[in-house]
Amino acid sequence: MSLPEFKLLLRPRTVEEAVGLLAKHANNIRVLAGGTDLIPSMRQKLFEPQYVLDIRHISELKGVHPRPGTGVEIGALTTHTTLERSDLLRQRYPVLTEAAGTVASPLLRNMGTIGGNICLDTRCLWYNQSLTWRKACGFCIKKDGDLCHVAPGGTKCWAAFSGDTPPALLCLNAEIEIASPSGMRRVPLREFYTGIGDSYRKLQADELLTRVFLPDTSAYYHGIYRKLRIRGSIDYPLAGVAVVLKRSNGHVADARLAITAVNPAPILIVGATQMLAGKVIDESLADAVGDLAAKTAKPLTTSALTPEYRREMIRVFTKRAVLAVANNESLVRH
Repeated sequence: MSLPEFKLLLRPRTVEEAVGLLAKHANNIRVLAGGTDLIPSMRQKLFEPQYVLDIRHISELKGVHPRPGTGVEIGALTTHTTLERSDLLRQRYPVLTEAAGTVASPLLRNMGTIGGNICLDTRCLWYNQSLTWRKACGFCIKKDGDLCHVAPGGTKCWAAFSGDTPPALLCLNAEIEIASPSGMRRVPLREFYTGIGDSYRKLQADELLTRVFLPDTSAYYHGIYRKLRIRGSIDYPLAGVAVVLKRSNGHVADARLAITAVNPAPILIVGATQMLAGKVIDESLADAVGDLAAKTAKPLTTSALTPEYRREMIRVFTKRAVLAVANNESLVRH
């Protein structure tokens, strides 16, 4: 499939220039960072913008930078390979390096960016297809139609969010910086997602995600990310679990758990923190946390695997991850 025609490829050198171009061309423009999701989507005719904004030359948005006393700043154009190989992140925020290392394949990790992963479009079996396929199905709520094939009869889009790094970032209480014509603002990542498949993020047409901030208070937690996928070398997660934990005198001082790929947004399981706090982790407690995560997961028929199986794997992966992180075990990637 070839790319649709567009008027102009725009290549800003600064954030201010990029935001100005977004504002000028409003809803007729798409942002190209790594391109690992946008280019295939354009070939499928999901997006046919008149302008493509190539932000890859904005150098200030690249790299992992320590900020003494406050934490770490990550540019939105930082690649997954850079995250995976960062000694600073591996030492202070290991759950993020684990998650980044599971994204797609080495080639795509060299191209894909953390900003792109945070803003990753939601997906399902009926949306992420060619124009011919979608036309034959009568289109859907998310694109050109008024029917949800995932939940027939429903008025809500249930396309699933399938990014790997956002659940790790949620566990780390990450904040993001968003640039707009009116200036910069910082918001907690947990407030960025809506939970609605066809309008899944709070980002206006003239806004650009520019940076990610990891607080000092989340540093040095033991962390693990577990992921279910059909092809272990490349696929998006069909269920993903991130866990971070800090102990004191053998008891859990703090713990956080987030899931991905089984809802229209990555979700922080708030009840898991309360359930684990002050406890000594054993099989029974890990089982209970797994049950809680599985109840929060709402997978529908958006992939080749059944919703029941994916929900069960959320339970299983949560239990395994909680036990492994409690025992400081190294991650066996799935």
